[in-house]
Amino acid sequence: MRWTIDELARRIGAAAEPGSAAVVNGVATLVDAGPDQLAFVARSGYAQELSSTRAGCVIVPRDLAASVPSVALVSDRPHAAFARAAALLHPDPPTGGTRAPSASIADDACVAEDADIGANAVISQGADVGAGVLVEPGAVIGPDVVIGPDSRIGANVVIGRRSRIGARVRIQPGAVIGGEGFGYVWDDDEWLRIPQLGRVVIGDDVQIGAGTTIDCGALDDTVIGDGVLLDNLIQVAHNVRIGDKTAIAGCAGMAGSAVIGRRCTIGGGAGIVGHIEITDDVHIAAMSLVSHSITEPGAYASGTPMDRHADWRRNAARFRQLDRLARRLQQVERDVGGAAPGRKGKKESP
Repeated sequence: MRWTIDELARRIGAAAEPGSAAVVNGVATLVDAGPDQLAFVARSGYAQELSSTRAGCVIVPRDLAASVPSVALVSDRPHAAFARAAALLHPDPPTGGTRAPSASIADDACVAEDADIGANAVISQGADVGAGVLVEPGAVIGPDVVIGPDSRIGANVVIGRRSRIGARVRIQPGAVIGGEGFGYVWDDDEWLRIPQLGRVVIGDDVQIGAGTTIDCGALDDTVIGDGVLLDNLIQVAHNVRIGDKTAIAGCAGMAGSAVIGRRCTIGGGAGIVGHIEITDDVHIAAMSLVSHSITEPGAYASGTPMDRHADWRRNAARFRQLDRLARRLQQVERDVGGAAPGRKGKKESP
């Protein structure tokens, strides 16, 4: 889309030079942007690129405004302002009610007139697909699924029976929502499958990455709150509950019935064991293992950083000796304390 710089500034809450009637129609990096594009800088480390940019306008903090060779859009939060500008300049194309001939839509499914259904997509019986929804090729919408308005369902996504998807949800290709949870019980010499009877309930404005899996609940529901961000290749097990506006990076995994609070961030590759609770505003570093509940907000981390192989082997060997060394140290402390003046023990020599 095309926006005048003046109007764009008003829409994103930035301050522009008076009378900036020039037009921009896209975003790019400082190095690649042309006169009809917008770029941004968040800190002074890009001073050289900023001085030579050809961008028609640049979003900058106030202390860099004088360094912009074209039009400066001043914002206290330039990265956030850039995100808003990019969304205005590159909106999703509107849906128009197309139905691919190869799509399979059940007779009793309710599909909004303006929803787009791609090639080889399946809309099962009892499903309800809302206004402005895009279902890309090969996606499978299971029985009695409800998808809220303006959501985007990527190619080859599978949404299992009775799942509830909110408004403006984006699900990237290959995600599986509402698959069976890992529910089994050991009995004598065999595993017995426990039917998974709950649903997945996803709030509004949720982002779900490619290849991510969210299992349905065993009896109760698996619940993803409003505004949650899930990166690629995340495992969310049955009956997990994730609070509003929490963001989780790729390859993290949450075991069954874990409860994660609001506004948390969880780094890539982190593991959350089952049946624990993490309070609001907790930030967990990448590759951490969370093995017990966290009741206080703040930043947490675990794990051992990479080291040279020979050093790692020596440290790992010493790690196995820590308990024995700790017991020896405690005994030394008791021996020293017992001989101190004023305590019972061996009398000191004059």
